[in-house]
Amino acid sequence: METPTDQEEGFHPDSAAEGSPPTESATSQLDDLLAKKLEMAFHKQTSQVILHDVAKIASEHSPIDLAYAAFRLPPNVRHVLYDNLGSIEAKIQFIINTDGGSRAAIFRSLTDLEGRGLIEAMPPNEAVHVLEDLSERRVRRILELLDPEKARKIREIKKHQRNTAGRLMTSEFFSFKMELSIGEAAAFIRDHPGIDLTRRVFVLGENDELLGYVPARNLIVNQRDLPLKQVMKPVLHKVRVEAPREEVVDLVERYKIPALPVVDEEDLLLGVVTYEDVVEAMEDIADETIATIAGTTEKVSEHEPLARRFCSRAPWLVVTLCAGLINMGVISSFQSFEGGVLTFALFFVPLITGMSGNIGIQCSTVLVRSMATGAITVGSRREAAMQEVTIGLMNAFFFGVICSIAVVALSFLGFTAAAISPWVVGCITGAGVLGACLTGALIGTFTPLLFMRVGVDPAIASGPIVTAVNDILSMTIFFLIAILLSGIL
Repeated sequence: METPTDQEEGFHPDSAAEGSPPTESATSQLDDLLAKKLEMAFHKQTSQVILHDVAKIASEHSPIDLAYAAFRLPPNVRHVLYDNLGSIEAKIQFIINTDGGSRAAIFRSLTDLEGRGLIEAMPPNEAVHVLEDLSERRVRRILELLDPEKARKIREIKKHQRNTAGRLMTSEFFSFKMELSIGEAAAFIRDHPGIDLTRRVFVLGENDELLGYVPARNLIVNQRDLPLKQVMKPVLHKVRVEAPREEVVDLVERYKIPALPVVDEEDLLLGVVTYEDVVEAMEDIADETIATIAGTTEKVSEHEPLARRFCSRAPWLVVTLCAGLINMGVISSFQSFEGGVLTFALFFVPLITGMSGNIGIQCSTVLVRSMATGAITVGSRREAAMQEVTIGLMNAFFFGVICSIAVVALSFLGFTAAAISPWVVGCITGAGVLGACLTGALIGTFTPLLFMRVGVDPAIASGPIVTAVNDILSMTIFFLIAILLSGIL
């Protein structure tokens, strides 16, 4: 566990919620206001008026807010907003925080030299993030124009696989030999203002291996002639470049690490993952999980063209279409069974599929969320599964009894017209709901666990797959129960 010093350094991940930053509704209102302002500016009659109004808007608002508002503009005019930003720093903030479509549209209006100037002023990890939205040909041309050292750092990050620590890390950080004094380290930091000072300054051994770290605060409160090795602390947590981003997020979130070192096989320090990088990774993971559960591959946080969003959703809906056709076949196969009970049971198919489907989705969603947050480990899977099945059984029994009573009551009140006894219909319907809901709970519980065991993202099981399989099995079980009980009763 990290020492309390990290908290003393001002590292409070929950402080954003405790302070008074704009709430979500406030930022949404700001986005709407900016979008309206920009829309009015670009509907002016002359280009001179447009440029004057856009320049005024750009000077009055933060480039980060403008970046979020840019996606509502037509792609061919987004570069006008970018061109009217006052400084290179503002343009960098705008490019980093806007969506991929806006980046691509803006870079189409820039020459390679202008793109080089922009990339040159960015940290390497942010530059890689921006360059991912450009074509490989354009990226190669820009990299050839960069300072060789900057281009090397960018290529070093690009060679790592996506969604790994190597892609999250920044290669610009402060590290010193352990014999160096605090005063000498502080002087070096002052002479390099272009490198962001993280909350940790790392200490290296004679062979450049990672030995420890010094909290940035200690560079101020300790005597300048003290060597770094006397004030350094051991590094308790570090990752390799190939570590998945989920492992990085788990370590930083659990131990509140403000700067996580990334090392190679020889323990040489290659980069640092900052808390801000982890927050972005968490947002990406959440977006991907939500999209997968919803049954789509589109990026939830980005605004893609309608045609692309349609294509990302359509393949998943094929599963639902196939399930519907199979359901039709199941109903047709039971037509050979004669009797008023089965005919009456057809009216309860929407109720059965709806109840069992929702119970299944509840079970699978809770399990997927727990897996994503690390609340369920390999050793606790069985216990978690039994808890979900138990809750599913309780729901099935409760709503089965409620449904049975409701059907009997409606029959006596004259709302249903069945040729058989209301008590028989109520008993069959209640038993069918119980069986179908229990089936939904079993499918929703064990499908994510099965996917996780075979190495497939368990979030996939929480969308159309659970719904489709559950509809087929729950309806089949309902008809089988209806036929069986009609023969007995």
